[in-house]
Amino acid sequence: MTRTHTGRVVAVTGGAAGIGLEIARQFAVAGARVCLGDLSGNAAREAAAGLPGTVHGCELDVTDARSFHDFLAVTEAILGPVDVLVNNAGVMWVGPFDAEPDSATARMLAVNLHGVIRGVRLAAPAMRTRGRGHIVTIASLASKVSPAGEATYAATKHGVLGYLTGVREELRGSGVHVTAIMPGVVDTELSAGTGTGAAQILQPSDVAAAVLDAVERPRFEVTLPAHLGPLVGLVGVLPQWLRDIVLRRTVPNQVVAVAGSSNRSAYEKRLLRSDSDS
Repeated sequence: MTRTHTGRVVAVTGGAAGIGLEIARQFAVAGARVCLGDLSGNAAREAAAGLPGTVHGCELDVTDARSFHDFLAVTEAILGPVDVLVNNAGVMWVGPFDAEPDSATARMLAVNLHGVIRGVRLAAPAMRTRGRGHIVTIASLASKVSPAGEATYAATKHGVLGYLTGVREELRGSGVHVTAIMPGVVDTELSAGTGTGAAQILQPSDVAAAVLDAVERPRFEVTLPAHLGPLVGLVGVLPQWLRDIVLRRTVPNQVVAVAGSSNRSAYEKRLLRSDSDS
């Protein structure tokens, strides 16, 4: 079935590449008017120029309240009130917990957690006033499990899920929907060199399709692949000793996966320079 989102105004953070760019593309193809934001305004505008339909690109730093406010204000001024905000911007450092630089820890908290909180605070009140809207956040399966080597990243995603759970209850009955998309490993620069465990690797198009579907058929938690949601829930009721065995056999150990590899070097150097939202 062909999806249609004709007339919807969609704002996407971290939209110049990877998952964010594919979300913007699929919404644009489906008839939405899209504004994609990225830390590099030039990259955002170039990405927007390559997409069909009505798509604009803007500079956006999700760690800065004024920048996020201006991004939403520009979107509304150009396209109209925001119907859908997609919190997609995210960063990930991978390695042993005691080798993680303080700057990487701070950056993940600032982008992955505080950036989401900031976006919700800025977008949701206006949506509630209008009596409609949808906030979709690209979380991660790390919202439910915590792979070795991704301790802080998983902490930010656990925090996102906890935050959205509370906000969703506050918005109940307002007409504003909240969705957390929780994919496993997606084939993007963010996950380069990491292991997938027992799950298949996903493509950005898989995540984007789930976002569009969730806006069509609102629900709170969406896991990708879909069967992992019930599976993780089932594992959660097992005794700890048995849960440990199952998780060690299915969840990748990213310390082992990235050991001795240089696949992530360029990405993580940019992360530490605080110029990489993707």
